[in-house]
Amino acid sequence: VANLLEAAGVDRVITLDLHSGQIQGFFDIPVTHLTALYNFGDYFKTKDFDWDNTVVVSPDMGRAKVAKKLSDYLGCEVAIAHKSRPKHNAAEVMGVIGDIVGKTCIINDDMIDTAGTLCANVKELKAMGAGDIYVCATHGIFSGPAIERLNDAPIVECVVTDAIPVEVGGKIKTISVAEEFAQAISAVYHEEPVSTLVGGDFAL
Repeated sequence: VANLLEAAGVDRVITLDLHSGQIQGFFDIPVTHLTALYNFGDYFKTKDFDWDNTVVVSPDMGRAKVAKKLSDYLGCEVAIAHKSRPKHNAAEVMGVIGDIVGKTCIINDDMIDTAGTLCANVKELKAMGAGDIYVCATHGIFSGPAIERLNDAPIVECVVTDAIPVEVGGKIKTISVAEEFAQAISAVYHEEPVSTLVGGDFAL
């Protein structure tokens, strides 16, 4: 895809929460990689949470670093779900590194597709003693029965960005990333370093 974009004449990419930061290395053109992580952080800071009894849960080992960033931003603990994959496109929580018992849990991911694995994992976390569970993800793809599954799952809210148009309602909420993109585009246009934006906090 990177090669196709470059062959089509694209000379710069501004993107949001790539599945892996290393994807930037596939491009031979400048890439501005934004993150919605702190948008989610600001959203949850408006909640009346007891932060001593709140934990950010990484859905797997691969998201641990991002979960730690969010937990540091919120001033709470972090936990990591250890998963195994018995088959393709399926995962089971085998255990949790960290304390989630009776605590408000915030699960952060980069995307939600069918939400099947996510909802199954939420139920397992509940069975392990988790308190209220909130879910946030940058890209709400929501294919197939995803929205129905999320509304039926034992979660309080599922918060996604408006990077992909989503019909809100029920437990589905959205936050905007328009300002972040506007500032990034303005900085590129005026040849300013993106690191100056919002104290450099929203650029990975």
